[in-house]
Amino acid sequence: MKFNTKIRYGIRTMMEIAMHDSGHGVYQKDISKNQKISFKYLDQIIAALKAAQLITNIKGKKSGYALTRPAAQISIYEIHKAFEPEISIVDCLSEMIECEYQNYCAPRELWEGLNEQIIDYLERHNLDELARKQLEYNRQMNQQPSSGEENI
Repeated sequence: MKFNTKIRYGIRTMMEIAMHDSGHGVYQKDISKNQKISFKYLDQIIAALKAAQLITNIKGKKSGYALTRPAAQISIYEIHKAFEPEISIVDCLSEMIECEYQNYCAPRELWEGLNEQIIDYLERHNLDELARKQLEYNRQMNQQPSSGEENI
């Protein structure tokens, strides 16, 4: 199973907004620069996040973006659903597919259990946790001596 680029970039975009939530929003150019996401591709990411009502413009066009609710109230699974309606680790779990053996298939039960664990995991973790952890990593990186300095 692999999460697509839009989901991964969507999570990074949301994290960037959560980390810099100052009340006047985070500009798209700053998200693009800090997360190394092309500005044009970020348009698609932001459109999906806005459609899912996870972010909003603070003051209209050419303004910053902000979360629609506190980061602690936004699960990683909600961000995933902004880009994909479901998680299906195998095709037969998709709501779009009807399998005649679905009630008599031992492997399907195995896949359903794993699928549910993935969803539960993403629901248990929220954007605030992710943003706080990244801020801590950023602090650690900034405290490391530069390549020319010696450790004392």
